[in-house]
Amino acid sequence: MKRGFDQLDERGIIPTRATKGSAGYDFFVVEDVTIPPKSKILLPTYVRAYMQEDEFLALYIRSSLALKYELLLLNQTGIIDSDYYNNPSNLGHIQLALYNQSTQEISLKRFDRVAQGIFMPYLKVDNDEVTHPRQGGFGSTKQS
Repeated sequence: MKRGFDQLDERGIIPTRATKGSAGYDFFVVEDVTIPPKSKILLPTYVRAYMQEDEFLALYIRSSLALKYELLLLNQTGIIDSDYYNNPSNLGHIQLALYNQSTQEISLKRFDRVAQGIFMPYLKVDNDEVTHPRQGGFGSTKQS
């Protein structure tokens, strides 16, 4: 198992690259949703990502949504750690924290591309001996 995506259930739409040169895998809206002005939502994807221990998945809003509709990822860049997959709190379900900073409602439809994920390696410092298993779910990296 190198890296990739799988569905948590039949609602999940596996992220795909749009072109041969695309770095990011597009995440899709799985059910129609309307985001009121100046509001935030947690958008489910029913997808999870698996990867090597020294990798993470970086999530970014699609630039067209940011420019045209002022829609942002609430934390600007989402980070999915390698041990998020299959964690007991939520089985690794990737959810997108979205913020509508505009003064208009934003409606997203099923199959709209909303974010993109890029798998990336990371480096560790000398003498890094962290051995704590993950216990937290979304937005948490609790240690035992």
